Amino acid sequence: MTTATPVKTEYEAIIGLETHCQLSTNTKIFSNSSTAFGAEPNTNIDPVCMGLPGVLPVLNAKVLEYAVKTGLALNCQIARYSKFDRKQYFYPDLPKNYQISQYDLPIAEHGWIEIELVDDAGNPTRKRIGITRLHMEEDAGKLVHAGSERLSGSTYSLVDYNRAGVPLVEIVSEPDLRSGQEAAEYASELRRIVRYLGVSDGNMQEGSLRCDVNISVRPVGRKEFGTKVEIKNMNSFSAIQKAIDYEIERQIAANESGEKIVQETRLWEEGSQRTISMRIKEGSSDYRYFPEPDLAPIQVSEQQLATWLSELPELPAQKRHHYENELGLSAYDARVLTEDSSVADYFESAIKSGANPKSAANWITQDIAAYLNKQKLTIAEIALTPAHLADVITRIETGKISNAQAKEKLTDLLSGVSPEKAFAGQELISDPTILEPIIDQVLAENPQQLEKYRGGNTNLKGFFVGQVLKKTGKRAEPKLTNELVEKKLNA
Repeated sequence: MTTATPVKTEYEAIIGLETHCQLSTNTKIFSNSSTAFGAEPNTNIDPVCMGLPGVLPVLNAKVLEYAVKTGLALNCQIARYSKFDRKQYFYPDLPKNYQISQYDLPIAEHGWIEIELVDDAGNPTRKRIGITRLHMEEDAGKLVHAGSERLSGSTYSLVDYNRAGVPLVEIVSEPDLRSGQEAAEYASELRRIVRYLGVSDGNMQEGSLRCDVNISVRPVGRKEFGTKVEIKNMNSFSAIQKAIDYEIERQIAANESGEKIVQETRLWEEGSQRTISMRIKEGSSDYRYFPEPDLAPIQVSEQQLATWLSELPELPAQKRHHYENELGLSAYDARVLTEDSSVADYFESAIKSGANPKSAANWITQDIAAYLNKQKLTIAEIALTPAHLADVITRIETGKISNAQAKEKLTDLLSGVSPEKAFAGQELISDPTILEPIIDQVLAENPQQLEKYRGGNTNLKGFFVGQVLKKTGKRAEPKLTNELVEKKLNA
């Protein structure tokens, strides 16, 4: 009698993200205190954000505009009527003991964004991720734990209220994500979008973009979700992917061993590359929401909506499709060029100035990108204008200069030297009547190499081409030089 090998259960992860995005307004959501990052603790505060008696909040009009534009960019339905609510909870960094947020009537709902994953072969896979809602709210302050980044291990805690009242939009995804890679790309795409819109800088290291992950696993084919676990404390897209991948494996291992998964909040520990338990959640928190009595409901008019819609730029996904389908770029090049709107603008300006799209993409994503990384600069900080880059590319493609010459002069060009000056007196020699006597001279000066070539060592062709380039100061047009040298060697 033989014993059947047990069939291993296949699992799938169900992942959703809650993303808090700080809006780039100069002042707070309900008061005129500055939102500048890095100020001395408790200097950007006022009676409104501190919740002192007798003060009333007033909605920052720019916050509404930025929230609606973000909702539109996420393909959401914009509510013509919405309101603010009080969310009650008690924590040292919440000076009013309630947060002004939105509950049942958020400003935007039912949207989606497209994410794109590119494999090692450069093939793109696209997927739509649903957006449940986007709502406006104020941020809380920040606890600083003395002697430790975490509460555990600290001797005392201080409160910095500078961030209290800073405007946020919270973006809640549908549970459509299935891997750490998809979640990291979703968060990356959100950041690209808000940066393109100019509504947020999206700097995770400054807390401008903060993601909480909800994750569960279930056997493939089961409709019911597993027990949900929340992960916090991820300050990079890499951390999001690693934390999710770790948690998927942890939950699968627990299921396989019969261990019960509890609903809890866990933290990502970067040092040990693992999630650890922060607190158990036995049920949903009761925040005792009720309509904010000090703020009037929000009504977005048709005219406002039309104006803000007309002001939206071309967004990253639209640009990627445009670059691939109309300009013939690879999915990889399109992704690199659209990562930053200033790079995309530079690329498009170069094309408008006459540059071949593929050549411009190669220069920007390779040589110029390497220089920017080395010098820690942005593309807006280099002196090489898009028009000058187009000029250089045209000179190469019309045979006036070689690609090697252009690369040699790249540092000068990036420093502001014009192509006219950089390549003065260096135009390629493409006249056979000038090149042929030089080739004859090279052959005459190297009889031993010539004999070896004609004896079968055809690899020496490169030697003769190199000698011609040396005599012409690298000005001999490469393709023509190769043809003429081969013709004379075989004569």
